[in-house]
Formats: sequence, structure tokens, C-alpha cells
Amino acid sequence: MALLESLPLHLGKNIIPFSLPATDGKGYGPLDFEDKKVLVVIFMCNHCPYIKATIDRMIAIQADYAEKGVQLLGINANDADDYPEDSFEAMQAWVEEKGVNFPYLRDDSQHVARAYQAQCTPDIYVFDENRKLAYHGRIDDNWKDPAAVTKQDLREALDALLAGEKVSEDQKPSMGCSIKWKEVS
Repeated sequence: MALLESLPLHLGKNIIPFSLPATDGKGYGPLDFEDKKVLVVIFMCNHCPYIKATIDRMIAIQADYAEKGVQLLGINANDADDYPEDSFEAMQAWVEEKGVNFPYLRDDSQHVARAYQAQCTPDIYVFDENRKLAYHGRIDDNWKDPAAVTKQDLREALDALLAGEKVSEDQKPSMGCSIKWKEVS
């Protein structure tokens, strides 16, 4: 497992459009959620221990913020040939098993992950109502133990945006397993 941190990115960047197939048999992209105040794009996968440790927190965030106009979108770009536990079929089973309550998309070509400069799972991008990057950081300050969390960075960013405030620029990077890139021939 190669531990990486998310890259520091320029806040205020426009969202990069995409449309990808989801585990529910539909396709989604940012335009499908124009009515949402905040859109959270999370590069994730099934097998990463960082995702396994935080998926329940992501599910709780979607449940807690859905009625406030926040939408999470998970994207799996991992090479499913080398990591079959991240295949589309495995994603579908995992969504059912975990009770994932937000669209989980497959970026088989890895074009979306590359366009976003995603590095790790989870790699979290929060876009405001104008679809400008407002937050790019971690979920909270303790990925291993939810009981030991003292700072809930993602929730604080969402609360600021929903209150019409600017998100603090003091953003700690997310960390996790490296995205499993396909061999480029």
C-alpha cells in the first residue's frame, strides 16, 4: 500500500465536467446536480483501508447534509484488472453491503481522475454553488478511529459554504492509498 496525500490545488478552480456510469445503472456528472448548493466529488475505491475506515463517515455526511443541498459523488478509477476487488461488479456489491447512499461512479478510462489530479483514496473535492473548488482536504483528523476525531474538516467546510461563508484556506491534505493507475503503453 503506497500512502499518498492529495495535491495542493488552487482554490476557485471550476469543476471539470464528466459523465460516468454508476452502480445503480445510471450515469451521472456535475450537471445532474445543478440544484444542489454543494457538490462533493470523492475519488475512492472498495479495497483501500483508508476508505474502509471512513466510508461510514461519508455515508453519515450524505445523510446529515442531503436535505441541506449537499450531494456526494464517489468515483472509483482504480485499475480493475490488477485490483479485481475494485471492478464495477464488486462496486455494485459493495454499495449494497455498505449501504452507500450516494452515487458511486466508475472511471474505467481514468480520464476524470487524471483531469482532477487525484492522487489517493479518498481524494476529496468540494465545489460551491458556482461549482468553484472551495475545499480540497481530509474528512477529519483521525482516519483510523472515529471516536478519536477532534476536528471534522469536511463538515466544517460544508457548514461554512451552507452559511454563505468562505471556507478556511488552512486545509489539511487527505491521505490514503495511491490510485491504482493502468499501465500506459
